[in-house]
Amino acid sequence: MACVFCAIIERQAPATVEYEDDEVIAFQDIHPVAPVHILIVPRRHIETLNDVTPEDVPALGRCLYVARQLARAKGIDERGYRVVLNVRALAGQSVYHIHFHLLGGRPFRWPPG
Repeated sequence: MACVFCAIIERQAPATVEYEDDEVIAFQDIHPVAPVHILIVPRRHIETLNDVTPEDVPALGRCLYVARQLARAKGIDERGYRVVLNVRALAGQSVYHIHFHLLGGRPFRWPPG
């Protein structure tokens, strides 16, 4: 299996899972850039935002809802957090399976670097 996130979804690669349901899985990033750094991933393999179809909309909406719920569970919802989606290499996408980064627990600056 070439996609590491698909391998995590199929339990063929290790991950610290924070949440999962029929559409979405969320797990800790192995290279965190904040005290809270969780990746929220649709189970269906979609390479980038450029590849999203109308059928993918419910799962992506579910990803954002899960981000909100995890932010609350981690105690960062009131202080502030960031949800990031990188698209392609120049934006920082390194795994080509669409995913959202939930980041929190420290101050962030704008614009991001």
